[in-house]
Amino acid sequence: MTVSSWDDYPVHQTSELVAHPATSDRNFYDRYYFNLHGSSDELFAVFGLGQYPNLGVTDAFVNVRYGGRQHIVRASTELLDRASTRVGPIRVEVLEPLRSLRVVVEPTEHSVAMDVTWEGAMPAHQEPRQYLRNRDRVVFDTQRFAQTGRWTGSISVDGVDHSVTPDRWSGTRDRSWGVRPVGEREPDGIRAGQTPMAGMWNYFPMLFDDHSIVYMCHERDDGERLLEEATRIWHDGRPAEWLGRPEWTHRMVSGTRLLEGSTIVFPDAPDQPIELSCEPLLANWVSVGTGYGIDADWRHGMYQGVDVVQGLVLEVDDIRGLGQYGIVDHVARFSYGDQVGYGLYEHGFFGPFTRMGLTDSTSLAP
Repeated sequence: MTVSSWDDYPVHQTSELVAHPATSDRNFYDRYYFNLHGSSDELFAVFGLGQYPNLGVTDAFVNVRYGGRQHIVRASTELLDRASTRVGPIRVEVLEPLRSLRVVVEPTEHSVAMDVTWEGAMPAHQEPRQYLRNRDRVVFDTQRFAQTGRWTGSISVDGVDHSVTPDRWSGTRDRSWGVRPVGEREPDGIRAGQTPMAGMWNYFPMLFDDHSIVYMCHERDDGERLLEEATRIWHDGRPAEWLGRPEWTHRMVSGTRLLEGSTIVFPDAPDQPIELSCEPLLANWVSVGTGYGIDADWRHGMYQGVDVVQGLVLEVDDIRGLGQYGIVDHVARFSYGDQVGYGLYEHGFFGPFTRMGLTDSTSLAP
């Protein structure tokens, strides 16, 4: 990889070519994430595309929870030009930066096809930077912006076509880049038995009629918060509001690492405290089959060869036991006062988290 098409644009941040990130860390990545739902438990699609310049790989996936199954199309190939946001049948088109994008999954012999266009409801919101070290090595150094929005187009799952209209089909997206564990698994060495993201992870971006709220919390077992966010973003351009330190109360499904509902309180919100009720509607076991780290044979940035496309149909009953140990995404209903909205209810519990009755890395809630 030397001179490529993006080098003809004034976008350079260092003296290197665009193909060469400023860091030589193998774990550098640059990724799109999207989700799509009908503000109901009808279906929940999660999809994304990533580039891994120091691994020479780009890959993409779409994962749709529909009924008792998850339908996955995933693709991987060599990264030749960072201007290309297409991998196999999956492509992302930026129609208007920070406002409108199109995502296409072309029809194949596999069970998902899609052509949908995103329109942002709120301005792109820069989230707090995530920076973590593990035994002195930087394992997370990521920047991200988030956005809520609405979808238009169509999606076909398992032979059933769904018309996607913005009156009820919405979702959230993020763009993230930096350093995080990707590619083929590295030897643990001195870090054996340690979990870089140990503790509780919550990420709930939610869309209401005239505003959005982004809540995030990464809390360790000892109560230290390594990352938190609590911001209300108005859709009409009014300044965003910091809602203060968020406080959470989760209800866990006995015998699992899954949440059945939550209450998030912002006691220092402007004007008056906010008590937010969170009701998950449909889970997507996104950690299984898509590259987020559980599968040994398919990880984000892992070299698969040239133009590899695969399709999977997974029974939810077969994967939920394993999937609960990774990130679990839900479409959810959120409400406070007279406000009702929908969005992403994403959580993960890694290692022990005694406040929820998780005493070690494998234990389940009482």
